[in-house]
Amino acid sequence: MRRRRWLAGSLAWLAGAAACTTGRGGPRSVTVPLERLQAAVDGHFPRRLSVQGLLDVVVQAPRLRLLPALDHLGARLELGASGPLLARAYTGEADLDFALRYEASDRSLRATGLHLNALHLAELPAPAQQLLRQSLAEGLRQSLREVVLYRLREQDLLLADTLGLQPGAISVTPEGLRIALVAKGQTE
Repeated sequence: MRRRRWLAGSLAWLAGAAACTTGRGGPRSVTVPLERLQAAVDGHFPRRLSVQGLLDVVVQAPRLRLLPALDHLGARLELGASGPLLARAYTGEADLDFALRYEASDRSLRATGLHLNALHLAELPAPAQQLLRQSLAEGLRQSLREVVLYRLREQDLLLADTLGLQPGAISVTPEGLRIALVAKGQTE
């Protein structure tokens, strides 16, 4: 009796998972909600970076946001800057957006194509802020390029693997990141 209940429960779970994964007549996909992404990213911060030894920046955990119209994720970062270029330490905020790519070797979603939209350091004069913006933009691009945002769990891909599928294109939707599942060997 127990065995039948376990088998029935397992089949019901597989049918439900398949429905979620394959959708109704739509593309097969896995969705990672923003809350899960945010929780994963929080553990990798604060981060310290140095810009050519002249500027030290401490970056706090970003506040992520979905940008479906751009098919990007956005992030607001609180940061602190100090170093030989500055008379004192400053705090501020950076706003950026980036695309995503999937890395099969470690099942990770990585930030790529980072674009710095805005940078503001409180009380720093405008001319110095422009110079600092250029230096900091390059520093952020170099040190945050290809940052691992999230690793898909084995359970996220268990059914897909059983069906001969693998992650393909990543789309940003109002619900989160939608990762298309394609036949193994395909890229899209």
